[in-house]
Amino acid sequence: MQELFSTSPAAFITVAFVFSLLVGSFLNVVIYRLPIMLEREWRAQCEETVASPPGDLPAAPFNLMVPRSRCPYCKHQITALQNIPILSYLVLRGKCANCRTPIPLRYPLIEFCTALLTAVVAWHFGFGWEAGAAILLTWSFIAISVIDFDHQIIPDTISLPLVWIGLGLSLFHPVAGAEALFIDPKTAIIGALAGYLSLWSVYQLFKLMTGKEGMGYGDFKLLAVIGAWLGWQMILPVILLSAVVGAIVGIALIVLQGRDRSTPIPFGPYLAAAGWIGMMWGQQIVTGYLDYMS
Repeated sequence: MQELFSTSPAAFITVAFVFSLLVGSFLNVVIYRLPIMLEREWRAQCEETVASPPGDLPAAPFNLMVPRSRCPYCKHQITALQNIPILSYLVLRGKCANCRTPIPLRYPLIEFCTALLTAVVAWHFGFGWEAGAAILLTWSFIAISVIDFDHQIIPDTISLPLVWIGLGLSLFHPVAGAEALFIDPKTAIIGALAGYLSLWSVYQLFKLMTGKEGMGYGDFKLLAVIGAWLGWQMILPVILLSAVVGAIVGIALIVLQGRDRSTPIPFGPYLAAAGWIGMMWGQQIVTGYLDYMS
């Protein structure tokens, strides 16, 4: 199998695409359940010092594996055949098999986007350890982006392990043909520090000047992830790119949808998008810009 993927990029890309459809289905579970799990954990921590009323029963298990997926309306348990990525949605015509309530289009879209972006990563890096690392980061960026868009939180359970993974990968530097992600430890450590402290400094300055919080700590940790994986050199390009994209999308939401200007706009999805672009073509973008300015 390894020899096949090494000699046939098309086979590697195809397998990556198909397998990532299944991963996209799992990401839908993570995106829906993880915020609920975190909320339950926070409530439990707040109630640790409060005695439970007599007769209270323990909450039913709720995690990424339990309970089985069900229709949120009629509670019909979704079978394995009804949970095939994209195909089941098309066969069911986008409706629950039991109550015929429409299934949100976002579920197959996340599955397809996960597979498409994974295939692009497989094509760009080719078969190898760097592609595997890049694919893992891509999946994480997708989950972070949608969770932050829905709930305006970036779970530490995703971002913090990514920081350590990025720093850990630097221990394997140099790796022939894998310079984009397997950077040296010094560059990774400085990148993680620069990523976190840069946005933290902006946050503190904005809070000092306005008395308001302009962003959350999850954004600091996400940029630390990007710095640990891509190095300190990519911090400024990623910030600039994410700011431009965020401003364009924010203005579009205000103009086209009449969104209230005071409504917070999550910054995580734009950081994640900029980080992914930086991972894929960051060096070419920076080199092209410097050549253009010189």
